[in-house]
Amino acid sequence: MSDTAGRADVVVIGAGFSGLSAGLVLVEAGVDVIVLEARDTVGGRVRSALNGLGERVDTGGQFFCEDMPEVMALARRYGMRSIQSRMDGEFLSQPTVESGEDARIYAGSTAIRARMNRLDPGDPAIADVSVAAWLERQRDADDVKAAFRSMIEGLWCIATDRLPLWYLIDNDRRITNEAPELQYFLAGTLHALAERLAGELGGRIRLATQAKTIHHAADGVRVETGTGVIEAHAAIVAAPPVMASRLPYRPALPPPLAQALSVWESGAVIKALIRYDRAFWRDSGHSGMVAWRDPPSLFVFDASPDADHPMLAFFAGGPQALALRAQGELAIRAEILGRLAAALGPRAGSPSDLLLLDWTHDQWSGGAYSDLVVEMHATDAEDILRAGLARVAFACSELSPSFPGYIEGAIIAGRAAAGRILAGIARSRGE
Repeated sequence: MSDTAGRADVVVIGAGFSGLSAGLVLVEAGVDVIVLEARDTVGGRVRSALNGLGERVDTGGQFFCEDMPEVMALARRYGMRSIQSRMDGEFLSQPTVESGEDARIYAGSTAIRARMNRLDPGDPAIADVSVAAWLERQRDADDVKAAFRSMIEGLWCIATDRLPLWYLIDNDRRITNEAPELQYFLAGTLHALAERLAGELGGRIRLATQAKTIHHAADGVRVETGTGVIEAHAAIVAAPPVMASRLPYRPALPPPLAQALSVWESGAVIKALIRYDRAFWRDSGHSGMVAWRDPPSLFVFDASPDADHPMLAFFAGGPQALALRAQGELAIRAEILGRLAAALGPRAGSPSDLLLLDWTHDQWSGGAYSDLVVEMHATDAEDILRAGLARVAFACSELSPSFPGYIEGAIIAGRAAAGRILAGIARSRGE
């Protein structure tokens, strides 16, 4: 056993917002904690980097809104300033349509979403139905259905024929914000918020330390890393389901739990932050927001932190992200700038900088904002994972009862998993 091996009450695997939130709850309860993180930085799907101009920007999860109370509370706690996204001005759609048609298409696509959410996710009649199959049966105009498909594949970053209808309904019902989900981002990056949380955990976090094997038994757990073994009362696997499923467990997980981990697929997204010398789109009354119906799931909007740093954030989700990835980085950049120039004018094709992040095959988080259930009959997968084992809990945004797939959900899920572990510790101590 090496010097980095150790003993703790609980070992948390993963230092994204779920793992950090779980760790802080445990520490505040007086529990000894070690947090393992395979990357060399905390944050998980929330990360940052320097662009070509030397400015630190969020390259991962970035946005939140006032209806996400846990993120808002943490920002206030650390005195971090929220910046409101610029959404004033004309909204553009691609391909272009006649005046007034944008409103019709948008209203129609949101009506489809509302109609979908009126269905009972437990209805046997939709047990084997994908979102794509259900959409095909709807009598809406083709351009309205194309806009709905683009919205879903852009938000969930997966093809609609891979997505069970019951699962999308269940998820959508848990996302309850009325304010725009892109309403705010943080001055100094949202990644800095993760670093503030990590600062409270201090030396309990071990970066660049990968969990190799999780041994679990009735009397505790042992987690093998590349440098030693950590013994603990319990473990929290704070990783997305796809990544959690790739960890070796000894003995093997019970079949229902192993099955519940196997039914997920990571979404795919490509994000680009494009800096300009001037917010030229505002000169002509545009908001900078553009949504594409064809090809679907492309979206761009104004993410400028202030007037001196004009910036557009571009996203490609689902099959379109995978198609772009296959072209290679130079072709992706050319594709993005070409589409921006076609929508916003030639100045959009000549930025000061373009920082590209390909999330489609991330080594440690698996893909996009969220993993999704793709097995039609896996309606109990989330409940099984939330229950976990006596000594092993699972925590990730996907399992949150509120805002699954969002940072808000990650915080809630991490705290809930910590609560279950604390209850188990109390029982073992006879409290």
